[in-house]
Amino acid sequence: MRRIRAIVSGRVQGVSFRASTAAFARRLGIVGWVKNRADGSVELEAEGQGDMIAALLQWCHEGPPAAHVSRVHVDDLTVTNTDREFEIAY
Repeated sequence: MRRIRAIVSGRVQGVSFRASTAAFARRLGIVGWVKNRADGSVELEAEGQGDMIAALLQWCHEGPPAAHVSRVHVDDLTVTNTDREFEIAY
C-alpha cells in the first residue's frame, strides 16, 4: 500500500480536474480526496496499491482534455487505512 499527497499546477481549475480525478481514482480502487487550492492548483491525497497510485499519478500529469498540467509535486505519506472512498473535498 502507498499513500501520497500531490499538488497539481497549471490550468487545472474550471476544467473538471477534480471530478475526473475522483472518477479515475474510483475506477482504480483508490481512496482519498481531491480539492482546489486558493493558489489555483489542485491538491489530492490518495491511498491504494502501489501500481494503482502510479497509474493515478501518470494520469495527473495529463488530466482531463481541457487541463494543461505544468507540474505535479508528490510527497509520500504514511498509509492511514482511514479513507473509505475517493471524495471531492471543498
